[in-house]
Amino acid sequence: MTEIACVALGGNLGDRLAFLAAARTALTLLPGVRLIAASRVEETAPLGSSRQAPYLNQMVALATSLSPDALLVRLQAIEQRLGRVRAIHWGSRTIDLDIVRFGSRRMSNPWLTVPHPGLADRDFWQRELAELQPLIAAAS
Repeated sequence: MTEIACVALGGNLGDRLAFLAAARTALTLLPGVRLIAASRVEETAPLGSSRQAPYLNQMVALATSLSPDALLVRLQAIEQRLGRVRAIHWGSRTIDLDIVRFGSRRMSNPWLTVPHPGLADRDFWQRELAELQPLIAAAS
C-alpha cells in the first residue's frame, strides 16, 4: 500500500541549498519512494539557541510503500551520508530529515512519533504543509 509521507528538510551548516538539493536527490533514489511535491525553501531562526546560524527549511511529500520505521532508517542514512553529526541535541547540522506526517497514521514508539510532536510549535512547518496540500491532492 502506498501512503503519503511529509518529510521536513533543514540545515544550517555549509552550503545549505546544496545540502537540501542533495537530500531531495537522495530521497528520489530510494526504492519504494517517489517525490511528488516540494514546498518553497524558507529561512528560519534556529530553535533552542540563538547562537546558531539561520536554517533553510523545506517540506517534501513522498509517495512511499515503506513503513514509517523503514523510512526513518533510510532518512537517517541520508543524514549520515550528508555529514550529519548528532553531538548536541538541537545543535547545528548539515541536514535534518524529519517525518512530520505519514498518511493519517498516529503512532509513537521510542524512536518515532507521527505526527511529529514539534508540528504545533513550528509555524514554518505548518506553512510548508499548507503549501503542499493542493500539490498532494493533484498528484493523487
